[in-house]
Amino acid sequence: MRRRCHRGVAARKGQIVKVEFEQVLPGEIEKRSFEIISEELKRRGISIEEPLAPVVKRVIHTTADFDYAETMTFSDGALEAARQAIREGACIVTDTRMAMSGINKRVLAQFGGEVYNFMADPDVAEMAKKNGTTRAVACMDRAAQLQQPLIFAIGNAPTALIRLYELIREGKIQPKLIIGVPVGFVNVEFAKELIMETDVPYIVARGRKGGSNVAAAICNAVLYQLRDEAAGK
Repeated sequence: MRRRCHRGVAARKGQIVKVEFEQVLPGEIEKRSFEIISEELKRRGISIEEPLAPVVKRVIHTTADFDYAETMTFSDGALEAARQAIREGACIVTDTRMAMSGINKRVLAQFGGEVYNFMADPDVAEMAKKNGTTRAVACMDRAAQLQQPLIFAIGNAPTALIRLYELIREGKIQPKLIIGVPVGFVNVEFAKELIMETDVPYIVARGRKGGSNVAAAICNAVLYQLRDEAAGK
């Protein structure tokens, strides 16, 4: 149950105004947040089709940024490809430790998968130094040696997406899904557009926005849907 309360707070020009807040039990906060997101989308006249809505809403929940309702782009069948891959034990490769930390590994493990990140591996650092590349690029080369079905969750390094594009073109890797949501200014938009030119299923946040937290949120949205379905919810 929620109770509406008022408290006086300092406002502009030294005035005191009443600000309404909701007292929400900890276990209800996420549920209420999604209700607010749905209400705000409706006020903005934005309708997101199922089954994409839970993914987009979780990204908005993570970032408090409604621009993602317009920029999140899904290839045909991307979500079903992701769901099927996870059901079959696919593993997730991230380009940052932050994204790896944010993904719910316990739920992924229920389907036989795990999360990989090679950024701190000494051999990856050596490979990057030897080849004159970023570690993110070297991580993609390392991932190409794995035998498991793979989902890539890229939230930081556009060079990782560019290298994935090259590896796909060279026939060295065929991901089940690429989540392309790096954030920034240099080569970010270009790298995302490259991934959208491949025949690999993708989820991309077009434009400059993104981040490791966004990559993890997308993974978790899919995982939670599968978990709830398995539990009969």
